[in-house]
Amino acid sequence: KTRGLLPAPVKILDVAVSAMRVDFDTAMRIESRGLTELALTPVAKNMINTFFFNLNQINGGASRPKDIAPQKTEKLGVLGAGMMGQGIAYVSAMAGIEVVLKDISLEGAEKGKAYSETLLNKRVERGRMSAEQAQQILALIKPTAENSDLDGCDLIIEAVFENMALKHEITKELEPHLAEGGVWGSNTSTLPITQLAEASANAENFIGIHFFSPVDKMPLVEIIMGEKTSDLALAKAFDYTKQIRKTPIVVNDSLGFFTSRTFGTYLDEGVHLLTEGVHPIQIDNLGKAIGMPVGPLNVYDEVSLELSRKAWATWKDMGVLDNWGDGSVTRGVIDTMVGEYGRGGRHHGGGFYEYGENGSKAIWPGLLELYYKPDTQVVEQDIKDRLLFRQVIEALKCLETNVLRTVADGNIGSIMGIGAPAWTGGLIQFVNTYGLERFSARCAELANQYGERFAAPAIVAEKIAAGEVFG
Repeated sequence: KTRGLLPAPVKILDVAVSAMRVDFDTAMRIESRGLTELALTPVAKNMINTFFFNLNQINGGASRPKDIAPQKTEKLGVLGAGMMGQGIAYVSAMAGIEVVLKDISLEGAEKGKAYSETLLNKRVERGRMSAEQAQQILALIKPTAENSDLDGCDLIIEAVFENMALKHEITKELEPHLAEGGVWGSNTSTLPITQLAEASANAENFIGIHFFSPVDKMPLVEIIMGEKTSDLALAKAFDYTKQIRKTPIVVNDSLGFFTSRTFGTYLDEGVHLLTEGVHPIQIDNLGKAIGMPVGPLNVYDEVSLELSRKAWATWKDMGVLDNWGDGSVTRGVIDTMVGEYGRGGRHHGGGFYEYGENGSKAIWPGLLELYYKPDTQVVEQDIKDRLLFRQVIEALKCLETNVLRTVADGNIGSIMGIGAPAWTGGLIQFVNTYGLERFSARCAELANQYGERFAAPAIVAEKIAAGEVFG
């Protein structure tokens, strides 16, 4: 499971077996030496830095405005009872918050509430709570199709489809139902908050609150500040995130913010490798080999190639297409897959992979005919570095342009939000351990061979000149 990237599990097993064969004093020496070896590894240093120092910094409220009193959420409105909305309703009710779960139909809202009932029943079956406690939590969620039920909400989170016009329409229609001084949060994964807030009558009370799927399992919430977002709105969103027992990172506005923007480069590089003729299985396997939970092509299938096309259409209408860099290679492949072959992703009958009724999964044969070139020779280490370095470079660009407000947010956000390899200590901490000069040199090699997207951001040279690391 660790893919050889985490030394601790192997060392622990080694110590346990070795210690069983000797006397107590010798066993203690074996254990202490094993612990010392682990404590001195780069992986241990990375993880201690991130999961102790960085995480304590974030959970201690370093990004929260200091002069604002605690902002407890009492009544929450959730707009949209789909996958995200129903998850937000569940975690909020679990925290004792009254939730109004609104959908376009009562049937849709009730279906969203049923998701919470299913999760609560599982907790009861496992002995983690009583049936009475489960019913009390479930009673906190009110499914509705009526706008008036939102009256008096001190926080409303909109969780509808990623479409600017739709989100604008909903904001204009339902924002008046907020309590006086209430905050409007948009659960968007990419759309700039400043532009979304143009539909708001109170842009200072408009903020991005980006959850990750599945909401009940993912520990992170990315809070996004628009140009006009107030400190009071930030305090409200930050305190709500802590109230539902999740870890908040705070970033500034940008297309894709930090997490989606950075993760997007991983997917993009996977498609670049595909067009160069690398076997798709090798691409996905080497993505996992660097410590990512899933390969890039597999991710595209799960999130939907069709959905990606729709997102690009929205970005084009907004005039922000290619704000992250040239995405034409990936768009060309996705357009071919969806437009010419009807391969929209797993939930559209198949995408890069085809899926059997028995749960089997295999590369779609047409993909090999389209892109695989058996004579292609790309060094395996280059593939691994390309998949990792693209993400690291984008994270550094976010830090350089103040999208990321702190290094801690970048490290924690990359691991908890997008599944960056834990052994790195986060995408920015990785550079410290790899060595800034070595990182800059490797970026130059990759850029020379594969393109300017691998050029190290200027902030790296600035740190080298100053004799500093990222911290």
